[in-house]
Amino acid sequence: MAPNANAIGRPSKPLLSRALIADAALRLIDREGSEALAMRRIARELGVDPSSLYNHIDSKSDLIEELRGIVSASIDASAFAEEPWSEAVITWAHSYRSAFSSHPKLIPLLMSKASTSPVIMGVYEEFALAAGRDGWADSDILPILTALESFVLGSVLDMSGPMVLFDPRGQEDEFPAFSRAFHALQEADPDDPVAGPAFELGLRGLVRGLTELRRR
Repeated sequence: MAPNANAIGRPSKPLLSRALIADAALRLIDREGSEALAMRRIARELGVDPSSLYNHIDSKSDLIEELRGIVSASIDASAFAEEPWSEAVITWAHSYRSAFSSHPKLIPLLMSKASTSPVIMGVYEEFALAAGRDGWADSDILPILTALESFVLGSVLDMSGPMVLFDPRGQEDEFPAFSRAFHALQEADPDDPVAGPAFELGLRGLVRGLTELRRR
């Protein structure tokens, strides 16, 4: 039988690329945590020599920024151009939380270096423009953004852990007030008794408080 002409010269595995490297790195982090991110581990994941990675990725820091851009691409900042700032922040924060909810183990890596990704810079630009239109001073914008991001990413870490981080059962006499609050969770959504409601309550309280501060 004659060889298939279309198969001649076709590589046995996909050609190495920046996208393939980033995908393998993200799988590794999701599975084993941020400490697992190492070029040798990624190379092993892809079945290639570690040196070949550097034809596509400059450094570990470069790879971290690539991962930041991939995950941040799901953040929807369009509401800042369409809604009042206080309402747009709610929409944006939900989108932000959703984008990172599948990759919580990536967060410690992103906190280890300053961001340079054009993707997240585009999100920040929309945030800053909307905040300026709402009357915030330039000097207030980064502190506000940092406060909101800290809350959102903290919520992602919260939702990635046990559904309830505290259990006073058996100690009700010693801690009666807290025990009553704990047992009140029986009326909550059993699949999301704390993290989701805490995010909604905290986000709206944070935005309302910031809005009141601006008005003063």
